[in-house]
Amino acid sequence: MFTGEGPIFQQLAVRIADDIVAGTYPEETAVPSATDFAMFHQMNPATASKGVNMLVDLGVLYKKRGIGMFVATGARKVLLARRRDEFRKQYLQPLLREAAVLEIPAAELRSMIDDEQDPA
Repeated sequence: MFTGEGPIFQQLAVRIADDIVAGTYPEETAVPSATDFAMFHQMNPATASKGVNMLVDLGVLYKKRGIGMFVATGARKVLLARRRDEFRKQYLQPLLREAAVLEIPAAELRSMIDDEQDPA
């Protein structure tokens, strides 16, 4: 099931976050419990809890005592902001460094990006 890089609990947290961003779990709606995630993904319940708690620590999920886990208001916005920051670090900064090494001016780089987005 989980074959990506990193610990399984982190992969679960990413998968839940992906679902929140995609709208599968809208804000203020319930998400499955850690036990449900563990059963569905056939993993240790402690591992599933650790993944869910990562999102609680980010303020993306919160617990209603006796009811369950819910998506926090503003969760999608928080996740998108974090992903944009990760995108900048992982892709944009290395791209700009390489463009500088190759002496590609910013205007030419923008043109290259535009051409890739709308190939003629």
